[in-house]
Amino acid sequence: MFQSRTHTCGELRLSDVGKTVTLAGWLENVREVGANFAFLVLRDFYGTTQVVVETAEMMQAVKGINKESTISVTGVVRERTSKNPKLPTGEIEIAPTAITLLGKCSHNALPFEIQKSREADENTRLKYRYLDLRNPAVKKNIILRCNVVAAIRQAMTQRGFLEITTPILTSSSPEGARDYLVPARNHPGKFYALPQAPQQFKQLLMTAGFDRYFQIAPCFRDEDARADRTPGEFYQLDMEMAFASQDDVLSTLEDVLAPIFRQFGKYSRVSPAPFRRIPYQEAMERYGTDKPDLRIDLEIQDVTQTVAGCGFGPFDQAVVKAVAVDGFTQARKWIDKLLAEVEMLTGNKACWVRVDQDGNFTGGIAKFLGGCQAALTQQLNLKPGSFVCMAAGKRSAAQKTAGVIRRLLGTRLPGHFDEDQYALCWIVDFPMYEIGEESGKLEFCHNPFSMPQGGLAALEAAATDQDKALSLRAYQYDLVCNGYETASGAVRNHDPEIMVKAFQMVGLGEEDVKAKFPAMYNAFTYGAPPHAGAAPGIDRIVMLLSGEESIREVITFPMNKNAQDLMMDAPSVVEQKQLDDVHIRICME
Repeated sequence: MFQSRTHTCGELRLSDVGKTVTLAGWLENVREVGANFAFLVLRDFYGTTQVVVETAEMMQAVKGINKESTISVTGVVRERTSKNPKLPTGEIEIAPTAITLLGKCSHNALPFEIQKSREADENTRLKYRYLDLRNPAVKKNIILRCNVVAAIRQAMTQRGFLEITTPILTSSSPEGARDYLVPARNHPGKFYALPQAPQQFKQLLMTAGFDRYFQIAPCFRDEDARADRTPGEFYQLDMEMAFASQDDVLSTLEDVLAPIFRQFGKYSRVSPAPFRRIPYQEAMERYGTDKPDLRIDLEIQDVTQTVAGCGFGPFDQAVVKAVAVDGFTQARKWIDKLLAEVEMLTGNKACWVRVDQDGNFTGGIAKFLGGCQAALTQQLNLKPGSFVCMAAGKRSAAQKTAGVIRRLLGTRLPGHFDEDQYALCWIVDFPMYEIGEESGKLEFCHNPFSMPQGGLAALEAAATDQDKALSLRAYQYDLVCNGYETASGAVRNHDPEIMVKAFQMVGLGEEDVKAKFPAMYNAFTYGAPPHAGAAPGIDRIVMLLSGEESIREVITFPMNKNAQDLMMDAPSVVEQKQLDDVHIRICME
């Protein structure tokens, strides 16, 4: 054991009664019940132990010590007269013979009660994160994270993967998010970039002859925070396999991750491997998202043809999607709140109708649907008490709006949401290209290094036909769990000729490819193996396993929503000399 203690605060039991022991930890609480009588609670990483002060000498030693100071207690273990069955150490207590102050807490008042830190304002918690982490309820998520990472490492190593670290200072690369740039002192006007992912390096490792690679990789992206995404940095299980197909990667990750969810997850059931595979277009049509929560049993149906010509303006020349539920008893106020939330989340309006006890449509847009009532009833299998919520617009907008409707109805109405499980699936066959919302031009949809299905011939056939280009599919895949993307990957484009053609489709020529990806392009000209990989997100997986709703709860020292580290005061102003050293001048215009 440690020199300053013989036991931890979670270790002593009835079998230790009569022993003289030394414990060390934080003074969690002091309750005085008489002139020379007090109960102390001592806490360390492992648990808590009660200490009973019964002498003037020991009472004097305790006086003036603030809560959360660290102390050492030497004394005799004895059986408690009033036992606490909720505590592992609840049958014993310590009668102290010596109490020593080790580290003084100088503050009479704490920013929050340690045991109730999760109730405090988040910015206060992050500013005093070292206090927040003293709360066992907060600390348990970090312990879970450590255990999960250790289990993943073991599983990958057992499957022949080598853990190899890749550089943190690298070159800027168009990965889809903003880079964090680092000025190069010895190269004025030039910058390193922190890697958004080790994408190019792991592909170079395949070209170098390493058959199976992985690492728990830090990734850096200058993007806004969300509940399931932290700004700044995150960690992923980065992995790659040489001479591998899509099936090889998917089956490997199923072998690795399914046991992780079973062993460490909050919920009792996990989808058995092999996980269901859903093509991207099918996911959008049936669930309105490429991240479907399969715990919800509702599906979207296309009613465009059924309601065509009904006379309701928003349906004219539009794609119409519907979600129907039976046994609907909610009031109009509930419906209005649902529609308002759908519009807030999507920017699109939804409409509705319900079926009365005689089987007739009522409420909402019922007056427009008289001519198609029978057909709609048959298609959606409507019954008295059914409720239908619909979205209309361009196909993608109608799909996404209906997807939100599905999620809200499924999670808020009884009987449609089987929460106690991890429902995993693969989304496959992603589009190779899409039209950019801002540029209005053809852009890569997912990962620019992916192999297009059909190879060079498919690219050449689509070179002058935008519709064909948009119909191209890539060997890209996402792992989705309970509505969250938990991994993304692809079969890589290892052929320089195909790579150049793929980039030509988005307006970048061969010289652009050579300039932006010189190492990878050159390496592939020396004979590259077919290879594929993926990158499950560690933070997001641990968030799912713990049942937390915010990803910051499973990160030891997270930034806040504004990408600020309130504890370390980052980002911060630096001295002018530091700026001069790296040839930087600040212009606030």
